[in-house]
Amino acid sequence: MSSFSTRWWVAVDWIEEVIREGRRSVDELEVFYVEGTSVSADLKRKNVNLATTSRECGLGIRTIHNGRIGSSSTNDPGTWRDCLAAAIASGKLATAQTWSGLPDPVSLPASPLSFDPALECDPGLARDLLGQMLEGAAEHPAEITAGSASLSISSETLANSHGIRYRDHYTGVSLSLEAIERQSTGYEFDHASSLKDVDPRNVGEKAAFFACKSADGKDIPTGDYPVVLSPLAYAELLGNVFVPALNGRSVHSGRSRLAQSLGETIADPRITMYDDPLLPRASGSTWWDAEGTPTRRIDFVRDGVLRTFAYDLKTAYRYDKKTTGSAVRGGFGGLPAIGHHNFIVDGERENILDERVIYIHNVVGAHTANPMSGDFSVEISNAFWMEDGGFEEPVRSAMMSGNVFDLHKDIAGMSRETRAVGSLILPSIRLNEQRIIGK
Repeated sequence: MSSFSTRWWVAVDWIEEVIREGRRSVDELEVFYVEGTSVSADLKRKNVNLATTSRECGLGIRTIHNGRIGSSSTNDPGTWRDCLAAAIASGKLATAQTWSGLPDPVSLPASPLSFDPALECDPGLARDLLGQMLEGAAEHPAEITAGSASLSISSETLANSHGIRYRDHYTGVSLSLEAIERQSTGYEFDHASSLKDVDPRNVGEKAAFFACKSADGKDIPTGDYPVVLSPLAYAELLGNVFVPALNGRSVHSGRSRLAQSLGETIADPRITMYDDPLLPRASGSTWWDAEGTPTRRIDFVRDGVLRTFAYDLKTAYRYDKKTTGSAVRGGFGGLPAIGHHNFIVDGERENILDERVIYIHNVVGAHTANPMSGDFSVEISNAFWMEDGGFEEPVRSAMMSGNVFDLHKDIAGMSRETRAVGSLILPSIRLNEQRIIGK
């Protein structure tokens, strides 16, 4: 155990009791413990409506015995014996499957990747962030309808019966603001692991700008148009359709259109898509995944060619593959599942707004896209004609239709700027011909 580990382990030495007790009944077990503090402040119009501070913790236990996996969780670690008993009991009801063991410990760096030591969960700081957003919004005559600012500090501990004793620390800042001008709305947000990487004034200014600029939208006839999707609009389509198709479980169960496409060109040759869990200060960065497998960069698409799929231990063992360190958890109560850490779309960058295009800031309804075929029809929101990088006349509400998989072969360019949208880090993309359904 590293010296870093030794310093903190005494604070959670009860986890050793969990493992000792569990080994009396099962072949292997894993303990996941999370604790953290958060503070949030909300706006109702331009007034701080609510400010809260909370402290939370939670424990998840996974057991494996004769290939049968059981699990249980609790938000009261003092009841770990009951939680362990429930996990063992659920395993007895599970179906046995191929299982080759939890990971063994390895030496990993001690320094957190997604942690800002200067961040404090201070209600005053949250209110100050709200104030800065309001200052930015004041540049446009829109009415503020809602907003929020939250700060969080948390730690995650993973231990297993093979000797893994890992702990990591995380910080987070999240901002959002909504505005309205007549019948037009504007929304903007920002999030990062560090205060240095968020811009509250910009959040406020952009939300108010989109509300005001969209107020006098003009109808557009149905047709094929050059379109630029902002990172936010692109993330909706990518995250709901394309990224899930890289999930190894979906691939082997016949629920991915990409299942038979390994080694084939599935995107423009200038495009690379990869997961980088080791990116400093990115929100999803981590040295180890949710099962304790060391993380590494995974190139899913390189030069437009599909190279690999994502696996966790359970899926890898079932289909005779190797885990890609892609296991994630939705919280202490969730079992590890296949996901990604920092999914990045990269490639050649250029100015994609020099010629006249329709710029689409957001889309609504991407969750209704067909995950197998990739077909979608979404409402466009805060859309404008743009030329030479300047916003011109706004486009009244219209629909955009197409196919998420096919559009990646038609990407005509990617912006030089990127943006984090959840766990996706994306550029804006240009499509020379995209179907817009107007009037």
